Amino acid sequence: MKDISNYNLLQHNTFGIDARCSRFLEYQNVEEAQQVAQVLRESAEHYIIIGGGSNLLLTKDFEGIVVRSAIKGISQHDAEITCGSGEVFDDVVDWCVSHQLYGAENLSLIPGDVGASAVQNIGAYGVEACQLIDSIEAVEIATGEVKTIPAAACDYGYRQSRFKHEWKDKYLITHVTYRLSTVFEPCLDYGNIRAELERKGISHPTARQLRETIIEIRNAKLPDPKVQGNAGSFFMNPVVSRAKFEALLAQYPQMPHYYIDEEHEKIPAGWMIDQCGWKGRSLGRAGVHDKQALVLVNRGGATGSEVVALCRQIQRDVKEKFDIEIHPEVNII
Repeated sequence: MKDISNYNLLQHNTFGIDARCSRFLEYQNVEEAQQVAQVLRESAEHYIIIGGGSNLLLTKDFEGIVVRSAIKGISQHDAEITCGSGEVFDDVVDWCVSHQLYGAENLSLIPGDVGASAVQNIGAYGVEACQLIDSIEAVEIATGEVKTIPAAACDYGYRQSRFKHEWKDKYLITHVTYRLSTVFEPCLDYGNIRAELERKGISHPTARQLRETIIEIRNAKLPDPKVQGNAGSFFMNPVVSRAKFEALLAQYPQMPHYYIDEEHEKIPAGWMIDQCGWKGRSLGRAGVHDKQALVLVNRGGATGSEVVALCRQIQRDVKEKFDIEIHPEVNII
């Protein structure tokens, strides 16, 4: 178990914010997770649990304990795989494709760790992690007991779960079990996947071809955090009422949108931000990516507070223009 005081978190947040925590704890197996849980129970310090730091914005030094999983490993039983919570999620997607297990291809290149997939319910191109998650193994911090939590108990929704609300900071996730399929049934009708495949002359993609195409699409839109700090999609796409959607569509006939149900429609936040003129613009050292307005970037040396200031200005402009509130997907500390 790693236990380090006055620890620099620069390598643990993809925004590239230079901030420290009072103490850093990292567990590499279930027994160490139980030891960490005991430390947290006995300590009066505040604590936060992080993954790969791809959904994190630090606005200052954290006066408390930061906890992270480093549990690795992937094991397979038929069409189910159990993964250590510290595994890089995209490595798991690649492993699945290589082992003829299907369903995760559209989640290719989403940054972050396995444990975060179960907390955040990550999603992209019409697929969400909750469609694949079977169960989560976690150490309950209050008791140190190892619990197996079925996905059905997690109350999954769009970028939501009980781990983000009433269970926040109550569990140390150790493993996630995903249920895949041995039959490849590609999901191609979200975003520009089909158009990109057609451009490449592919009408019936293999799982590997679909994964590679998703990666190409994401790389074309999203900056490499090693080159320009960012946390991927900064805002959640708002879901609005049917009446609100129809009023907006009458005003903006070219507005992209995605059907949710008879009463609701999803409007891309990136499109609204672009319509407000923010794509490619900056506020101080924080800016909006010039290829995808949903992504806020660190132009170099930005503080977390500068990114928050940009976030709030964008929220105000979107509210003023569309009368819709957009909310950060990123966890702001």
